[in-house]
Amino acid sequence: MIFWHLFLTFLKVGFVSFGGGYAVIPLIQYKVEQEEWMSGQQLQEAVSLAGMAPGPIATNTATLIGYQTYGIGGAIASTLGIVLPSLIVIIILAGVFYKLQRSKGLKASFYGLRPVILGLMAYAAIHFMMSGKTVQALDWTSVITVLLCGAAVYAILKYKLHPVLIIVLSGIAGIVLF
Repeated sequence: MIFWHLFLTFLKVGFVSFGGGYAVIPLIQYKVEQEEWMSGQQLQEAVSLAGMAPGPIATNTATLIGYQTYGIGGAIASTLGIVLPSLIVIIILAGVFYKLQRSKGLKASFYGLRPVILGLMAYAAIHFMMSGKTVQALDWTSVITVLLCGAAVYAILKYKLHPVLIIVLSGIAGIVLF
């Protein structure tokens, strides 16, 4: 049954989704292309829409893929598949981490995962940027966007401004400039 296949596919994705949704997007893309559930453009649109919706991007993406592929049943199957591993792992590990919360080895292992997760997120961003047909090499909007991002990070770190204020100011700047 196709719903079972969707569930198992996203269950596997859910079990390896360390680092959050953006880090697992390359795996989701691989599975979607392997199963031919969507075109690359459709997946890119689904990930973009999932990023704008409230909630975790991986869960939202799985839901959209399931819905677009096989309707409400597909959405439910893929959502349950991607969420269930996290729920199981969190319940099991909560007790273990509570007992090992002061372990130096545990802290070091999580610290070591940071570069891997950052690399996966960078890959996802670069891959989606390069796969778009409308991406230009470097134009004034790209330069201004990078400058706004840099200014936002600088303002948060230097002046300790609240992130919500930075988001509002960035939105205003985007409206004015673009």
